Amino acid sequence: MSFDLLEIWSHMGFAAKFINGVMAVMSVYSLAIMIERYLTFTKAKGQSRSYSPRIARQLKAGDIGGAIKVSQDKSVKNSHLAKVLLAGLREVEFQGEEGSGSKEETMEAAHRAIQRATAIGMLDLRRNLSGLATVGATAPFVGLLGTVLGIITAFRGMALTGSGGIGAVSAGIAEALIATAFGLFVAIPAVWAFNYLTNRADAFGVEMDNGASELIDFMARR
Repeated sequence: MSFDLLEIWSHMGFAAKFINGVMAVMSVYSLAIMIERYLTFTKAKGQSRSYSPRIARQLKAGDIGGAIKVSQDKSVKNSHLAKVLLAGLREVEFQGEEGSGSKEETMEAAHRAIQRATAIGMLDLRRNLSGLATVGATAPFVGLLGTVLGIITAFRGMALTGSGGIGAVSAGIAEALIATAFGLFVAIPAVWAFNYLTNRADAFGVEMDNGASELIDFMARR
């Protein structure tokens, strides 16, 4: 038997094909998460950059209504900053319409609203990242399982045929080791992507906290 991948696949048993099929699904799943999260983060970063100077102008002018309108604009619907500040601005507007709370109470209410929005925003930014972590952690073990099953099959075949020597089992061991290689091939990019995307999500969290602090400072100066 040649060591062409298609030839090896054709000689694999059901268990080996099933294991490699599972890892192929894991690879596609992790790749889909990488692409989706990267595009989401890119949109959030770009829209937040355009949103920051616009909201700053409205706040400097003391126009809460204008700031809310800017934060609700469709052009910033994916901005993490807009979602967080909108929650605080709405609370400020609500407290102003009620006219029953003091300045300190309004600030406290806005701060709580911002905290809730930040928590929801972080959950949204981290969505599906646990899937990447799962793939990165389990793919090597799934590959190792395929290798173990493949080696068992190879030695079982040697026992049934009564043949011995490395030549009799080399093809079967090669098939088995492909599963381990495939598992590492799936896991390494998933781990890299998980760390990269987690760091970006944390950076967005810092931006949301800074934006919230600036809004609270603005309210304190009013």
